Amino acid sequence: MKTLPDLSQLTHEQLLEFTQQLAMQNQQLVEDKQHLDTKVQHLTILNKKYEHELALFKRHKFAQKNENLTAKQISLLDEAVEEDIAAVDLELERLHADQSDVPAQKTTISKAKRRPLPDHLPTIRVEHEPTSTQCSCGCQLRRIGEDVSEKLSFKPAQFIKEQHVRGKWVCDQCDSIQQQPMPAYVIDKGIASPELLSHVLVSKYADHLPLYRQRLIYQRVGVDLARSTLSEWIGQCGVQLESLAEALKQIVLQQRVIHADETPVTVMQMGEKKPKKGYVWAYASTQYNSIQAVIYEFQPSRSGKHAEDFLQGWQGHLVCDDYSGYKAQFKNKAIIEVGCMAHARRKFHELHVTCKSQIAEQALRLIQQLYQIEAELREIPNCTAEQRRQRRQQDSQPIMQQLYEWLKQHQLKVPTSSPTAKAINYSLKRWHALCRYLDDGELPICNNWVENQMRPWALGRKNWLFAGSLRSGQRAANIMTLIQSAKLNGLDPYAYLSDVLKRLPTHKMKDIEELLPHKWKPA
Repeated sequence: MKTLPDLSQLTHEQLLEFTQQLAMQNQQLVEDKQHLDTKVQHLTILNKKYEHELALFKRHKFAQKNENLTAKQISLLDEAVEEDIAAVDLELERLHADQSDVPAQKTTISKAKRRPLPDHLPTIRVEHEPTSTQCSCGCQLRRIGEDVSEKLSFKPAQFIKEQHVRGKWVCDQCDSIQQQPMPAYVIDKGIASPELLSHVLVSKYADHLPLYRQRLIYQRVGVDLARSTLSEWIGQCGVQLESLAEALKQIVLQQRVIHADETPVTVMQMGEKKPKKGYVWAYASTQYNSIQAVIYEFQPSRSGKHAEDFLQGWQGHLVCDDYSGYKAQFKNKAIIEVGCMAHARRKFHELHVTCKSQIAEQALRLIQQLYQIEAELREIPNCTAEQRRQRRQQDSQPIMQQLYEWLKQHQLKVPTSSPTAKAINYSLKRWHALCRYLDDGELPICNNWVENQMRPWALGRKNWLFAGSLRSGQRAANIMTLIQSAKLNGLDPYAYLSDVLKRLPTHKMKDIEELLPHKWKPA
């Protein structure tokens, strides 16, 4: 450390020079401090960014193992508690019965009122009558009435052997023989009826039971069907149902508003050691549409070329997330982008969960008000597009304007590379697409509708794990298209497919639309 010189011994010129040196040193220290402050600020922002990303990774990986119960886990806990209550009640009854000298205390727990059994169930009458109708006094008993109590019974899956008997008729005069031909079946000369084929398809693609599990279930009731046989049935049904899936696709492409989304599915092809990633693309009509349908397409990649091929020649509003694969569709102005508010909200939700951000919480409150308005509109019976547009203009528009001003205000306050800035910029860059639903009652606020239609695939791949090939993936997509569209129209997939598979072999192709879920009526 330098020692200060004796100022009393310095001349006036030396004092001036010394003062200038001190000023220069002070300026250098100020600059060094500013540089360090900038570096500290940058490192602080970077640290928050990494903490946010790490919290997201941990949440994604360990969310199911932490102490926060999901709605499904809570429902399972409720079931366990109800089981315990029933068991304790029974044990108390037995204990009071054993201690006959101790008066039983009445429990105050109120049990749920038993619901009446459905009228459509077949009824079996089980008679309980005395073995003798003669009284112990010697007189004959006379029946004066009866008490009826109902029990709900169950039979496991029951196979029925259908014997198709075709009588032969001969004319004695000309010796001609007549015989009715066998009705046409989807699988010619196969043993499976349309009802059994429908059951196998629904079990795999709606109930997510792999074929080896179905085979074990069938074996328990005394029928052994080889897995290869079940696979052949599904393969042939997938081909037969392809024409229906294609017809439904053309119906969806006639709609003015379409949802789009995609999800990965593993593909494990024969002869290859490593699995590959395929993608299921979904295109659906909106929940406001009178035609309820969803189309699944299985593709080898996530390339935007697949969306371009599907939407080729189509004009309308496409509701989607911010995936770049859809962006090319908006360049020619024939397809108009409708943004997804759920994705914008998700950015702030993740920020709030990981960092407890007060800024994110304020954004979430404003977005929640928008969704509350949409929930109220859904409660209005037969709500029209014009009614939705008017309500959105009246109530949602001011909230959106408030949200926009709030985003612009905080954009200037937060560091540009922080997670908060990224969440804000995500919404501002897509603001026009996010606001588009305000001016059109047929447009939804977000893309959640089609994301919900992706859930069967998410459940399915946890059970059957992968598709065997791109061809089998598309076959599954065709079947899932019809099953999920049937569910959207309030149909029982088993009843729908059973009837369609029965009518399809003799149905005219020009009338194929009659068999689509939104038009189908049982024969």
